[in-house]
Amino acid sequence: MILSKESIDIKTLSPLTLAYIGDGVYELMMRKKLILSGNCQPNKLHQYATGMVNASSQAKGAKIILPLLTQQEEAIYKRGRNAHPGHIPKSSSVGDYHSATGLECLFGYLYLDNQEIRLNELFDIIYCNINQI
Repeated sequence: MILSKESIDIKTLSPLTLAYIGDGVYELMMRKKLILSGNCQPNKLHQYATGMVNASSQAKGAKIILPLLTQQEEAIYKRGRNAHPGHIPKSSSVGDYHSATGLECLFGYLYLDNQEIRLNELFDIIYCNINQI
Protein backbone atom coordinates (compact mmCIF):
# COMPACT_ATOMS: atom_id res chain seq x y z
CA MET A 1 0.00 0.00 0.00
CA ILE A 2 1.20 3.46 -0.84
CA LEU A 3 -0.70 5.52 1.72
CA SER A 4 -0.08 5.40 5.42
CA LYS A 5 -3.14 4.94 7.64
CA GLU A 6 -1.69 7.38 10.15
CA SER A 7 -1.95 10.30 7.73
CA ILE A 8 -5.78 10.39 7.83
CA ASP A 9 -8.67 9.12 9.89
CA ILE A 10 -10.58 7.20 7.24
CA LYS A 11 -13.69 7.01 9.40
CA THR A 12 -14.10 10.78 8.96
CA LEU A 13 -13.91 10.73 5.17
CA SER A 14 -17.13 11.25 3.25
CA PRO A 15 -18.49 8.23 1.40
CA LEU A 16 -17.98 10.02 -1.91
CA THR A 17 -14.31 10.59 -1.06
CA LEU A 18 -13.96 6.89 -0.29
CA ALA A 19 -15.75 6.08 -3.56
CA TYR A 20 -13.36 8.38 -5.42
CA ILE A 21 -10.31 6.40 -4.35
CA GLY A 22 -12.22 3.11 -4.51
CA ASP A 23 -13.07 3.70 -8.16
CA GLY A 24 -9.37 3.94 -8.98
CA VAL A 25 -8.51 0.91 -6.84
CA TYR A 26 -11.22 -1.21 -8.48
CA GLU A 27 -10.15 -0.19 -11.98
CA LEU A 28 -6.48 -0.89 -11.26
CA MET A 29 -7.35 -4.30 -9.82
CA MET A 30 -9.40 -5.11 -12.92
CA ARG A 31 -6.63 -3.98 -15.26
CA LYS A 32 -4.10 -6.08 -13.36
CA LYS A 33 -6.37 -9.14 -13.48
CA LEU A 34 -6.89 -8.73 -17.22
CA ILE A 35 -3.18 -8.34 -17.90
CA LEU A 36 -2.35 -11.41 -15.81
CA SER A 37 -4.96 -13.39 -17.77
CA GLY A 38 -2.74 -13.31 -20.86
CA ASN A 39 -1.07 -11.09 -23.38
CA CYS A 40 -3.52 -9.02 -25.35
CA GLN A 41 -3.55 -5.88 -27.47
CA PRO A 42 -4.00 -2.69 -25.43
CA ASN A 43 -7.21 -1.71 -27.26
CA LYS A 44 -8.76 -5.09 -26.44
CA LEU A 45 -7.64 -4.74 -22.82
CA HIS A 46 -9.31 -1.34 -22.72
CA GLN A 47 -12.54 -2.77 -24.15
CA TYR A 48 -12.57 -5.58 -21.59
CA ALA A 49 -11.77 -3.24 -18.72
CA THR A 50 -14.43 -0.66 -19.62
CA GLY A 51 -16.96 -3.49 -19.91
CA MET A 52 -16.12 -4.59 -16.37
CA VAL A 53 -15.57 -1.20 -14.74
CA ASN A 54 -18.90 0.56 -15.20
CA ALA A 55 -21.89 1.16 -12.96
CA SER A 56 -23.85 -1.81 -14.26
CA SER A 57 -21.01 -4.31 -13.78
CA GLN A 58 -20.06 -2.85 -10.41
CA ALA A 59 -23.70 -3.09 -9.28
CA LYS A 60 -23.64 -6.78 -10.24
CA GLY A 61 -20.42 -7.15 -8.27
CA ALA A 62 -21.99 -5.52 -5.23
CA LYS A 63 -24.93 -7.94 -5.45
CA ILE A 64 -22.50 -10.87 -5.50
CA ILE A 65 -20.54 -9.89 -2.40
CA LEU A 66 -23.27 -8.25 -0.32
CA PRO A 67 -24.21 -11.48 1.50
CA LEU A 68 -20.52 -12.05 2.34
CA LEU A 69 -19.83 -8.68 3.95
CA THR A 70 -19.24 -8.17 7.64
CA GLN A 71 -21.56 -5.78 9.47
CA GLN A 72 -18.94 -3.03 9.29
CA GLU A 73 -18.33 -3.60 5.57
CA GLU A 74 -22.06 -3.57 4.87
CA ALA A 75 -22.43 -0.30 6.78
CA ILE A 76 -19.64 1.26 4.70
CA TYR A 77 -21.23 -0.05 1.49
CA LYS A 78 -24.59 1.43 2.52
CA ARG A 79 -22.99 4.81 3.33
CA GLY A 80 -21.70 4.92 -0.22
CA ARG A 81 -24.90 3.61 -1.76
CA ASN A 82 -26.98 6.21 0.07
CA ALA A 83 -24.68 9.15 -0.73
CA HIS A 84 -26.00 11.85 -3.04
CA PRO A 85 -23.41 12.32 -5.81
CA GLY A 86 -25.21 15.24 -7.45
CA HIS A 87 -25.40 13.60 -10.88
CA ILE A 88 -26.15 10.25 -12.47
CA PRO A 89 -24.52 9.36 -15.80
CA LYS A 90 -26.95 8.74 -18.63
CA SER A 91 -25.31 5.39 -19.31
CA SER A 92 -26.60 3.78 -16.10
CA SER A 93 -29.71 3.49 -14.01
CA VAL A 94 -30.01 5.36 -10.72
CA GLY A 95 -30.04 2.08 -8.79
CA ASP A 96 -26.96 0.73 -10.53
CA TYR A 97 -25.10 3.99 -10.02
CA HIS A 98 -25.86 4.05 -6.29
CA SER A 99 -24.87 0.38 -5.90
CA ALA A 100 -21.64 1.01 -7.80
CA THR A 101 -20.88 3.99 -5.57
CA GLY A 102 -21.41 1.76 -2.54
CA LEU A 103 -18.98 -0.82 -3.92
CA GLU A 104 -16.41 1.87 -4.70
CA CYS A 105 -16.83 3.31 -1.20
CA LEU A 106 -16.17 -0.11 0.32
CA PHE A 107 -13.12 -0.69 -1.86
CA GLY A 108 -11.79 2.77 -1.01
CA TYR A 109 -12.25 2.11 2.71
CA LEU A 110 -10.56 -1.29 2.59
CA TYR A 111 -7.67 0.13 0.57
CA LEU A 112 -7.09 3.07 2.90
CA ASP A 113 -7.41 0.78 5.91
CA ASN A 114 -4.68 -1.46 4.46
CA GLN A 115 -6.98 -4.49 4.32
CA GLU A 116 -5.32 -5.81 1.19
CA ILE A 117 -6.18 -9.47 1.81
CA ARG A 118 -9.88 -8.73 2.24
CA LEU A 119 -9.85 -6.38 -0.74
CA ASN A 120 -8.33 -9.07 -2.97
CA GLU A 121 -10.71 -11.70 -1.59
CA LEU A 122 -13.80 -9.64 -2.43
CA PHE A 123 -12.45 -8.62 -5.83
CA ASP A 124 -11.66 -12.23 -6.75
CA ILE A 125 -15.18 -13.31 -5.79
CA ILE A 126 -16.61 -10.59 -8.02
CA TYR A 127 -14.27 -11.38 -10.91
CA CYS A 128 -14.98 -15.12 -10.81
CA ASN A 129 -18.75 -14.68 -10.62
CA ILE A 130 -19.59 -11.50 -12.54
CA ASN A 131 -20.47 -13.24 -15.80
CA GLN A 132 -22.76 -15.73 -14.09
CA ILE A 133 -25.41 -13.11 -13.29
